[in-house]
Amino acid sequence: MNILISGGGVAGLATALELGTRGHQVTLVERAARLRVTGAPIDVRGDAIGFADAMGVLPKLRELRIRMAEQGVFVHADGSVAARLPVEEMSDSGDDIEIAREDLVHTLAAALPSSADIVFGDSVDALTDDGGGVDVHFASGRAERFDLVLGADGLHSVTRRLTFGPERDYLRHLGLYVALADLPAEARADRTNPLYNYPGHLASIARYRNKAFAVFLFRSELLDYDYRDLDAQKKLLLDAFEGHTGWKIPQLLDAVRADPDFYFDSVSQIHMPTWHRGRIALVGDAAHCAALLSGRGTSLALSGAHFLAEELDAAGGNHTVAFARYEQRQRPYVEFAQASVTDGGELIVPSTQEAIDARNARLQAVAT
Repeated sequence: MNILISGGGVAGLATALELGTRGHQVTLVERAARLRVTGAPIDVRGDAIGFADAMGVLPKLRELRIRMAEQGVFVHADGSVAARLPVEEMSDSGDDIEIAREDLVHTLAAALPSSADIVFGDSVDALTDDGGGVDVHFASGRAERFDLVLGADGLHSVTRRLTFGPERDYLRHLGLYVALADLPAEARADRTNPLYNYPGHLASIARYRNKAFAVFLFRSELLDYDYRDLDAQKKLLLDAFEGHTGWKIPQLLDAVRADPDFYFDSVSQIHMPTWHRGRIALVGDAAHCAALLSGRGTSLALSGAHFLAEELDAAGGNHTVAFARYEQRQRPYVEFAQASVTDGGELIVPSTQEAIDARNARLQAVAT
């Protein structure tokens, strides 16, 4: 089949790999001019380890494994250690693989077969499914017809909006915002990764290999802003931490001002009654974002890609049957991941000073 995948992140690349190795002709279109590698390290967990093995990339992922989270410590304003980050509480098993996002993206891209092509600097802006195929119009002005279209374009999926309606109909905000900024001055051999809280806020330095970045989380109701307006996003973050000079926050905010690739988004989930309509289907965060608090978004991307490709094969290309079976197999993983965020917010971003103190005391007791 001739299949278009919209979005060149982990879900899109994994789906292209799974489909391409099964003999489908795959075109992956990515809005950015290059592979998207910005972001914090991610985890491959549980059954997704087996799916990575089936894709042929598991040995490389194990080789590139990092242990950034294991070096995490909560600190007081003076920098002294308050408690260790409870990695065991956040892990599915001792076999979880933490890996830099860029390493996973490049590993998947390098494994793509010749039947999978990536087109950078373009995106879908119109879809017409006539039952026999999908006519796609791209932002560049070109038009093409495909047997199937798969949206792997993330939380703010254009494919989802064009096919199922506006994002607000499916988005469930979890009351937090996250931001990342490059922090080259902190890239050093010291592998301790400090996390500093004050009520409703977290500021952190995350290091791995020769890289470092600032991480911010803060509690807020859903904000109205253009998610492509970098200056507006920076202002929201700066305003949220304005006036707080504890620990290294002023230094980290300077990094925000200086970073041209600053990342900012809501911590939200996507809940949909179905992920497919006609010849169009969604995979990864576009279908079922579980939010970073779950630590399972990457694993869901890998499992969804595997199930979808496997079911298309099993159904002999009958997309109606395959999409339904894919959804049936993927749903339990999604429901588990989305439910797992319940305690994550209070662990990482306690809402009160009392809650911060109680968390630190509990973790200190566990450590002893």
